[in-house]
Amino acid sequence: VPAPAAMITNEVFSCFVFYGVLLVVKMYIVAIITGQVRLRKKAFANPEDALRHGGLRYQREDPYVERCRRAHINDMENILPFLFLGAIYSMMGPSQAVARLHFLVFFCARVVHTIAYLCALRAPMRSVTYTLAQVPCVSMAVQILITAAAHA
Repeated sequence: VPAPAAMITNEVFSCFVFYGVLLVVKMYIVAIITGQVRLRKKAFANPEDALRHGGLRYQREDPYVERCRRAHINDMENILPFLFLGAIYSMMGPSQAVARLHFLVFFCARVVHTIAYLCALRAPMRSVTYTLAQVPCVSMAVQILITAAAHA
């Protein structure tokens, strides 16, 4: 069996791949939303885009476009480290139930965080979901470090 196929038969890694791909798709959705809001609000970052859509007066910032952009940047700052940590953690042979809980908590917290960000929900929803998503990441990082230190 080739190595990639063997990795997918690892139930923990397969679970990680499932949630990881959903998170990447969510990031693409936020990027698409950002582009659509730019078009709807006629607020373009680049002069060539503004010229194509009505003139240089549309090369401007819009508060909601910036909110969407910040949500996307926040995803990149948090989902990319999760993808690294989750991949390493998955290969360490953790309990399937515990690993699934790590991945599910992170996924759900990030989805709710994005909704809270895009809909400008009142505090503390965004900060609570941000913090909740950090818990499985810190847990995985600590377990990876302990295992790596034991084998170093």
